[in-house]
Amino acid sequence: MTNYLAVERALRTAAPHALVEAARAALAEHYGATDVELLMADYSLTVLQPVDAPARPDGPVPVNGSPEGRAFGSQTPYERTAPGRGDSVVLHLPVTVRGDRLGVLDVTLPQDRRTTGAVHDLTEIAQLLGHEIIVAERDTDLYLRARRVSRLTLAAEMQWQLLPARACSRPEYAIGAQLEPAYAIHGDNFDWSTTADTLTLTVTNGMGEGIEASLLTNLAVNALRNARRAGIGIADQAALADQALYAEYRGASHVSTLLLTFELATGNVQVVDAGSPQLWRRRGRTVERVGLEAQLPLGMFDETAYAVQEFQVLPGDRLVFVSDGVYAARNRAGEPYGERALARAIQAAGLLHAPSVPRAVLLALAEHRDAEPEDDALVVCLDWFGAKGGPEG
Repeated sequence: MTNYLAVERALRTAAPHALVEAARAALAEHYGATDVELLMADYSLTVLQPVDAPARPDGPVPVNGSPEGRAFGSQTPYERTAPGRGDSVVLHLPVTVRGDRLGVLDVTLPQDRRTTGAVHDLTEIAQLLGHEIIVAERDTDLYLRARRVSRLTLAAEMQWQLLPARACSRPEYAIGAQLEPAYAIHGDNFDWSTTADTLTLTVTNGMGEGIEASLLTNLAVNALRNARRAGIGIADQAALADQALYAEYRGASHVSTLLLTFELATGNVQVVDAGSPQLWRRRGRTVERVGLEAQLPLGMFDETAYAVQEFQVLPGDRLVFVSDGVYAARNRAGEPYGERALARAIQAAGLLHAPSVPRAVLLALAEHRDAEPEDDALVVCLDWFGAKGGPEG
């Protein structure tokens, strides 16, 4: 415990840009680590990038097929003998904050310093490092730069800055979300917020391209947040966001949105369907689209009134939200992806945890499309465990 507390103190007092250096020095002193490296997952969740580029001259590590990717995907530590060094082991440790998978911490230890207690401590230290990174990102771009393998478009930069995270978990639920193409997204977005009693989730499909789409989505998301933070229900949230958009665009641009509030104790869900995002449910072996009463998109007409619908989620349910860039995507022959293919993709991802499901669905979509995407593709997965909770997704 003394060693752990010393490393914790070193991380908490380190400069925002110097967390890796602080971890490297503290782990060497207190655990005998001979090498420490932090790898961050890129926006498309396909590679893990070193924060100190010189530390790995061979570049990014693929998530698929690598020891680091195995730890990242399974969210459990993975251990192996250090390459070319039989007297040492490498621990690949997930760096995750409340379900949001940031990357992997690699720690190389001499065999005689690898104990059960040391592995436990280092696993906890990797999580602590994740929390410190989230705080440090207020003051440095170092960790954000490490997440990108190429330059983001300005519109994509604006969209990513709007997002809460790519995953979130509590005993009652686990969420995972992904946007593609990650480096040039247009108007799709997701957002969530939780209290002691509720989870509010929004899935947004903005119209247009580039900066215009990003500005439209920024206004919509911030209008919804402003209304939500005033403590009003989702019908009024939709109405106030609708007014904000109409006042700015006079109906020339609009935003399709699904707004949902989950009551954590009961699984009762209130929903406003204001446009094109679809909701699918996997319950047991059955995958089906949840039919909702479609209402007008936000900003299409002045002073639109929105009505709330209700349905129930049960422990074990998986909800998958998709934008029209998924279900309406066409291949080279002009054939849409369609509901049958989407249902198969959701079923095929049944054994994956929630944060891995969006990527799996988007990979299935990419195989169908076999071409550059013409629109954003957004997938959000929510696994519902119920009031007593269950295994983290």
